[in-house]
Amino acid sequence: MKAAVFKEAHQIEVMEWKTTELKPDEMRIQVKSCGICGTDQHIYHGNPGSAAVTPPLVLGHELAGIVTECGEQVKPFKAGDRVSIDPNMYCGSCRYCRNGQSHLCDHLQAVGVTRDGGMGEYTIVPAANCYLLPDSMSFAEGAMVEPLGCVLHGFKKVDIRPIHSVLLIGGGFIGQLFLQLVKKQCAARIVVSEPAAEKHKALLALGADEIVQPTALVMEQLKGEFDVIIECVGRKESMELAIEAARKGGQVLLFGVANPSTQIQVSPYAIFTKELCIFGSFINPHTHEEAIALIDQKIVKVEPLISHRFPLNEVPQIMDNYAGMNVTKGIIVY
Repeated sequence: MKAAVFKEAHQIEVMEWKTTELKPDEMRIQVKSCGICGTDQHIYHGNPGSAAVTPPLVLGHELAGIVTECGEQVKPFKAGDRVSIDPNMYCGSCRYCRNGQSHLCDHLQAVGVTRDGGMGEYTIVPAANCYLLPDSMSFAEGAMVEPLGCVLHGFKKVDIRPIHSVLLIGGGFIGQLFLQLVKKQCAARIVVSEPAAEKHKALLALGADEIVQPTALVMEQLKGEFDVIIECVGRKESMELAIEAARKGGQVLLFGVANPSTQIQVSPYAIFTKELCIFGSFINPHTHEEAIALIDQKIVKVEPLISHRFPLNEVPQIMDNYAGMNVTKGIIVY
């Protein structure tokens, strides 16, 4: 098959790639759509993903496709089924798996991170990681189930009520998913901090009450104003703003993925006197089915958020230039 193979930092090559035999509990999937995630960019630039990456490897953990072959123990799937993939696999025996925190598994494996993923014409995944797609859902929507599932995991950590003011820091793809979920909670006020003016119209249409530019003056005005802050960027200044923007009793969700070397300055005294709750959020434990339902019922719209669609043979060029392409969300289509 043809695949975009990650060979080392800053090097991906589209080439003929090996296929392997199915294990009894696995299925072969013809990939129809694969999202390009910020984590793929982190890996491409030499940083870790959700687990350690050992090249050569086919990246791509946001994917959907058609079952073409099933292992002998697979039930109830069959060839021809349309499926979305939850990429994460847990050992089931470490202390985290045994205590309801399987996503923190000491031996985490993932499609597109520790084994070949969706940036190829075919991939092999355990049947347990596959979810049937309703006929009403496109493959592009099916690939977006995984990032929505990650957002859902983070969203469930915060308690948003109709009396609350909410600040979303970052109005890109992830921020737009969070915005739709926050809007359904009927928050009293939703403000989005987003520097790209071309995204403001879409953010207002999705439910934001106000869009602000993250200038020094504006950031100073935001301090101490919000009950819930959701940070979707992963930069030092945006994470520090998230904590500073919280009023007494505030909740802060640090969702954006920072560079491993990033350090932030936090006042422990402010956390103490404000009694702040600060949360992290890692991957998507047990949210895939709910994310499918949210998309299928049109509660969360994902396809209009896709700004770019690419063929497989352009992946090396895209990965090298992604940061400068003004992409809200890009997917590979087959």
